[in-house]
Amino acid sequence: MTGGSLTSRTRFAAAEVLGGRRRGLRSWLPFAGPAIIASVAYMDPGNYATNIQGGARYGYALLWVVVLANLMAMLFQALSARLGIVTGRNLAELCRQHFPRPLVLFMWLGSEVAAMATDLAEFIGAAVGLSILLHLPLMAGMGGTAAATYVVLALERAGFRPVELAIAGFVAVIGASYLIELAIAPPDWRAVAVHSVLPSLPDADAILLAVGIVGATVMPHAIYLHSGLTQDRVIARGEAERRRLLRFSDIEVVVALGFAGLVNMAMLAMSAAVFHDGTHNATAEIETAYRTLGPLLGGGAAAVFMVSLLASGLSSSAVGTMAGQVIMQGFVGFRIPLWLRRLVTMAPSFVVIALGVNPTEALVVSQVVLSLLLPLPMVALLVLVRRADVMGAYRPGPVLFAISVGAGVAILLLNAVLILQTFGVPLPLVG
Repeated sequence: MTGGSLTSRTRFAAAEVLGGRRRGLRSWLPFAGPAIIASVAYMDPGNYATNIQGGARYGYALLWVVVLANLMAMLFQALSARLGIVTGRNLAELCRQHFPRPLVLFMWLGSEVAAMATDLAEFIGAAVGLSILLHLPLMAGMGGTAAATYVVLALERAGFRPVELAIAGFVAVIGASYLIELAIAPPDWRAVAVHSVLPSLPDADAILLAVGIVGATVMPHAIYLHSGLTQDRVIARGEAERRRLLRFSDIEVVVALGFAGLVNMAMLAMSAAVFHDGTHNATAEIETAYRTLGPLLGGGAAAVFMVSLLASGLSSSAVGTMAGQVIMQGFVGFRIPLWLRRLVTMAPSFVVIALGVNPTEALVVSQVVLSLLLPLPMVALLVLVRRADVMGAYRPGPVLFAISVGAGVAILLLNAVLILQTFGVPLPLVG
């Protein structure tokens, strides 16, 4: 599953804009879609779990992690989109073409694990939202979520534009929900501003949570998917059109992921404003947050919270399945039926719940797993975009590439800290 077929109307509009025959603010609309779909990965239920814990336990102190992670996400998603536009191939396909076969096999298996960890967070999150809103058992909520996700994915039969519009609708619901939440429970805006730029890690547990936030924000499957969404969505006719297409892509990445970053900041800020009060600091579960919001802010706030979670889970679960198709098709050269792909990625979620694992704990652990697997696509992307035989004149410049490498090193260091902490190696605290 790549960029899919667009309607003839959308393709015509894109060609008009690239040819310089249509201008104005609406000219970017035919190109909107890939980054919006990728942005859903940055507003999935895993973000809810880590942001609720971060805000409840540490107040606004970890907001800077959200900001930093989102800037890293913008950088890598823009590079992924550029790779697809310039080469006409996605990241997984290029890995298979240019890397040794044993490495490709390892990357494929790691990416499949990442896809399952992704779906664990997204699928369980949507199921929790559906089960609470409709007063259903969690397993029944999971069944309903599976059916609803398949309906979203089935829209592709009418062309890929309906899928893009459906995902954009879910994103709008999430954003509107958090505007309402911030109006009901306004945060300390001065603290938000300060802690968005002031690094602070109050204790060793905050390091684990910071890594979880990064894992919930910079998503491995989204890096693979974005190149697949742009590789043949709009075909540029000549270098001038390709440059315009890249410019539109960069603008969409900044807008879409900037919006996702604001939603993430709102999640953590609301949790800090409501739960970091000396009484509810231990709030760590999505269901607990919902049941606590009712008495504190009223039933409306709790219902809006769950509606946003349901929209997040349904959309991100559909996007996760799309990413799984890109990964498998790119690495091993074949695709499986959509229903089977959906079954493979959601099966671990049913197993986890059947074993009685706490849903929110499973969400947080899944984000840590994603952060540990993130170096695979991240390093591969950095290697490929700097190769002249892959990108030609569209390789990122020395400054941009240096910033990209710096971001990659920062993520690798965070992962190393997490591994050391997991094995009991004492770590200096940063106050």
